Amino acid sequence: MKKDKYARFSPQHIAYLKKKQRSNIAVNAGRIGVLVVVIALWELLAATGAIDSFITSSPSRIAQTLAELVQDGSLFKHAAVTLMETLAGFFIATIAGTLIAIGLWWCRPLRRVLEPHLIVLNALPKIALGPIIIIWIGSGYGAIIFMAILICIIITVISVLSGFLQTDKGKLMLLDTMNATKWQKLTMLVLPANTPTIIAALKINVGLSWVGSIMGEYLVSRAGLGYLIIYGGQVFDLDLVMTSTIVLCVLAAAMYAFVAVFEKAVNKKFNAKT
Repeated sequence: MKKDKYARFSPQHIAYLKKKQRSNIAVNAGRIGVLVVVIALWELLAATGAIDSFITSSPSRIAQTLAELVQDGSLFKHAAVTLMETLAGFFIATIAGTLIAIGLWWCRPLRRVLEPHLIVLNALPKIALGPIIIIWIGSGYGAIIFMAILICIIITVISVLSGFLQTDKGKLMLLDTMNATKWQKLTMLVLPANTPTIIAALKINVGLSWVGSIMGEYLVSRAGLGYLIIYGGQVFDLDLVMTSTIVLCVLAAAMYAFVAVFEKAVNKKFNAKT
């Protein structure tokens, strides 16, 4: 099977591929090893009393709290709420931000008018708008989703628009000589050339959407992982805080992995066309 796999490659290329495969295995093993060492050291220090497990918790106590949350069903309830809010903010902000970037690329005068305002909005601490959002939208899920959208959408517009404006000028001039319309330039050159930029915006928005939803839950929530973190801090239940944080990390990593798989699929399709 391996012979068939490498049959069309030269011996030098086969050696390179095997070396790269060994390197990837070593990197993955190193990542797992670092995680295992950190967990083991954390547990050891907590068990020996070198650190106060009441303040820092410990892997065993986190595992126990996680089992209790799974058993009573509250983990799935709170994780589902936060995941729903995050995904809604992620998709709405990414789609709306890309469409706004297209509009600003299309209309240069509008871009010149709005660009300074986008920079100011991006620099504004979004948490400062929390009370206004609650008054405008209410204290339900809508306010939390809006916070996630607000954090993601400006950076999406700025990053995607920047990619659009850096499209190869020579290719744009070539399309001009062929009397291409603006729509043809957009669909045939600008969007395909900026696929990596849009995917990079997706990756950025994975983290920002989680930040936005948790920030929104800090301000106003009755359920969600952010709610559990706030509640755990208020009652000094650091095991609950750490457990909720770790679940949050796992969900964020899973979401990023889905985006990475999407990126590979897009790249594979693009390479097949070229």
